[in-house]
Amino acid sequence: MGYYKDLREYIGVLEERGKLVRIKREINKDTELMPLVRWEFRGLPDKDRKTFLFENVTDAKGKRYDGTVLVGSHAASRGIYALAMGTEPEGIVQKWQRAQLNPIKPVMVAFGPCQEEVHVGDSLLEHGGLGEFAIPISTPGFDNAPYFSAGNFISKDPETGIRNVGNHRTMVKGPARTGLDAQMPQHLRQHWQKCKQRGIPLQVAVAIGPTPNVGLVAVTKVPYGVDEFDVAGGIAGEPIELVKCKTVDLEVPATAEIVIEGEVPTDFLEREGPFGEFTGYMGMRGPNLTVNVKCITHRKQPIWNAYISQFPPSESSLMTQLGEEAAHYKLLKHDLGIDSVVDVGFHVESGGRILCVVQMKNSTTPQVWQALYGVCSRTALYSKIIIAVDDDIDPRDMDSVMWALCYRMQPHRDIHVAKGKAAALDPSAVAMDERQQMSEYPATSSLLVDATRKWGYPPTSLPRRDFMERARQIWDEEGLPELKPKMPWFGSSLGYWPDEIAEEAELALRGEHYITGEKLAKSRIKI
Repeated sequence: MGYYKDLREYIGVLEERGKLVRIKREINKDTELMPLVRWEFRGLPDKDRKTFLFENVTDAKGKRYDGTVLVGSHAASRGIYALAMGTEPEGIVQKWQRAQLNPIKPVMVAFGPCQEEVHVGDSLLEHGGLGEFAIPISTPGFDNAPYFSAGNFISKDPETGIRNVGNHRTMVKGPARTGLDAQMPQHLRQHWQKCKQRGIPLQVAVAIGPTPNVGLVAVTKVPYGVDEFDVAGGIAGEPIELVKCKTVDLEVPATAEIVIEGEVPTDFLEREGPFGEFTGYMGMRGPNLTVNVKCITHRKQPIWNAYISQFPPSESSLMTQLGEEAAHYKLLKHDLGIDSVVDVGFHVESGGRILCVVQMKNSTTPQVWQALYGVCSRTALYSKIIIAVDDDIDPRDMDSVMWALCYRMQPHRDIHVAKGKAAALDPSAVAMDERQQMSEYPATSSLLVDATRKWGYPPTSLPRRDFMERARQIWDEEGLPELKPKMPWFGSSLGYWPDEIAEEAELALRGEHYITGEKLAKSRIKI
């Protein structure tokens, strides 16, 4: 079976797998919709979270919408993320690796369902422009407008023509005008900067509700100059079909639900925000870009797709976490050639991008620091805390990581601080009043920690593996609660375990520990 042909086919699969909740009752998009979905992230474990499809949507003024709203479709849970990739949870990393190493270029088609209805020129506002769609307020009580949260922005480098697809928060300011949060070093902002030097506006198109692989690559930091449509094709195992836009020189996914075409002026900035952000705090207002909408095309009875972000854990933090893990693994293992790298773990508590743990095996000290600085250098915006651990430490389990921090590093020797970073939304970087006056992100730094063993250690103080496995068998036979083992779950030699002590442990297993006692009695020390 091939990849999903459109979002609607994917919704059908979610429903078949028991991962979809249809809400048929009337729901206010401005006050009720996002709070309802938020409860599953504040009250349910990952495995129980689902996608929500709202079929009867109104707004604060009582307006009814001819369409639906889909939330949690890409990463309400790890299982849903795997479905979005067309794989199983245990295959996510491998699927990402294949997609990055074997991208597939898109193909052009003459027409796509995304252009079933076209509003342009004198008819741009005939159905209300952006007001035609049920765009929810994500953080009711704090957001100052509805925002796009799953808008896939497509733009081109004016020098090379290479496309970029990125996700940016988008404040609805009018029926044909939005704000756009894209500051340096975001790739869209680099395109804007080049257009500014040429004295021309930047053309953009926003695809809402394409196949989920497009959304997955849009939130992952693919290197500049790589067309995200190629990587999305790699995820699907087949090329994405694109169609030409009506008013801008761009191509968009042919089966998207909605496409918004426009231009970003390069001769002014305008205040945008605030909006609830992945940090768990409100992202405050600041000077930013705007989009003047030129054309809107969409399918009949379109589905407005939204991500639930804001306070972690959230859909966006899990999407970011899994994508960034795969991208950083490729960077360290394949691009930098650090063979000792085993795994890379980001943490949803940090929004999926601030706290990174690199798992390594048989690594040398130079390799550890190469890996730590490699993560640090990938983007100026994120990876604030980067920790290297051994392969007996689970990089995604903070209990395991904290154990390594406590007993495998010394602050005076194993910690570096790397400057030259920039904080996009971190409220610890600078006071809020000062931040509001800044046109660029404030300068920040990263903490790099080598929490690997530097020499042989005594064995882990847990029963040996064979004894733990036998006990697990007894546990299951007794019908005790399902176990979710945490690393490390068995004791093993870590390089320092003298033969004499090993022999004494074997004597104890045979019930002959008195022999050891007699031996020790002969080695008394007079005081």
